Amino acid sequence: MFNTRQITSRIAPIFLAITLSTTLATFARTALAITPQEEGLKIAKEVKSRDTGWTDSTANMMMILRNEQGQESLREVSIKTLEQVSEGDKSLTVFNTPRDVRGTAFLSFSHPTGADDQWLYLPVLKRVKRISSKNKSGPFMGSEFSFEDFSSYEVAKYTYTLIGTENVDGVTQFLVEQIPVDENSGYTRRIAWIDEQEFRTQKVEFYDRKGSLLKTLTYDNYKQYLGEYWRSEKMTMINHQSGKSTELQWKNYAFRTGLKDSHFNRNSLKRAR
Repeated sequence: MFNTRQITSRIAPIFLAITLSTTLATFARTALAITPQEEGLKIAKEVKSRDTGWTDSTANMMMILRNEQGQESLREVSIKTLEQVSEGDKSLTVFNTPRDVRGTAFLSFSHPTGADDQWLYLPVLKRVKRISSKNKSGPFMGSEFSFEDFSSYEVAKYTYTLIGTENVDGVTQFLVEQIPVDENSGYTRRIAWIDEQEFRTQKVEFYDRKGSLLKTLTYDNYKQYLGEYWRSEKMTMINHQSGKSTELQWKNYAFRTGLKDSHFNRNSLKRAR
């Protein structure tokens, strides 16, 4: 028979091993834990990776401007975009109607980091105007979108924090806080709603330099192209401080049309139609 001392001497190593194993397991779980910042960045990278490889695109867009009384003005726009693998995308936006803005063209070269390069051609003045980084928070062609809003989505332009989830119409959406890295941004932060199924942005809240809610952008009527890429057919930006809004209605999307760098330069602004 074992006496008490013998039993204790046999149990002690076993207890020590169990305690050590539990401690190591707890430490491992802690070491592998993902912080809200890491989770937010992970989601941002997934959003970007799922929208990579479409090469180029063209589309038509109706821009509907509404003032605080609900009165509307319409603008027909055509847009060409060239995907860049190591740089931000290039885009050329041309206004076709009404007559007073016909021929106005906007060229944007997005960059993963640093300020984007943007130019605006005004046919009335017959000259190309460069948009300085300090003016990119200004309104784009009288709309509730800013020049900054027309930049392509680049992960490194923000820092991220997952601040929660929300069930919307039976679909779980991530709420990700996005803080601009650019000191000239017109926003102190954005909060994006991103669905967990396809990682599509459903809504974005924009907060001004005073930290107050300025605008809300909603995305509706998503449609899939090439069996892989999602595009919203309606985007609505509401300015909560002015009562104005701008709606973008998209149609006639086409991808891999053969666009080249030569279609996106300052000379193309003047001849764009």
